[in-house]
Amino acid sequence: MRPKTEGTNYFQREESFMYDREVKFKFEDTMNAARIEYTEKGVMHMAARRCDMIRVSRSGAILALNTKYSLPQQFYLDLPDARITKVGCMLMKTFANNTIEVRFLRLLNQKELDRIFVFSTHPAHRDKVLDVRSW
Repeated sequence: MRPKTEGTNYFQREESFMYDREVKFKFEDTMNAARIEYTEKGVMHMAARRCDMIRVSRSGAILALNTKYSLPQQFYLDLPDARITKVGCMLMKTFANNTIEVRFLRLLNQKELDRIFVFSTHPAHRDKVLDVRSW
């Protein structure tokens, strides 16, 4: 008979590549208008809320919410100025000052990050330009 160990089960031995072994990317300050889209009441209708992206990395972002409202665990993020749509997100942390940390369901590539920084109103990205031929 195998000895019974307290507090261990199958799920504690499993790991997820995306959340356990993936490298952590450094957040950079930015200021972009964003929109959160999610379904309310099951799949009855889509709701959209405005927010600001204040920090971004390849794997996640910090969003500042304009008003306090409840968010689901998964939703889409749109950045209309940078023409980036439907980035799948997962809610990681909720902070007391109306900010949330989200994790992207796919890594942003460098082209998308450059586009975010070009359309940012943060003073650190004032001199960023894009090559028009790369769009």
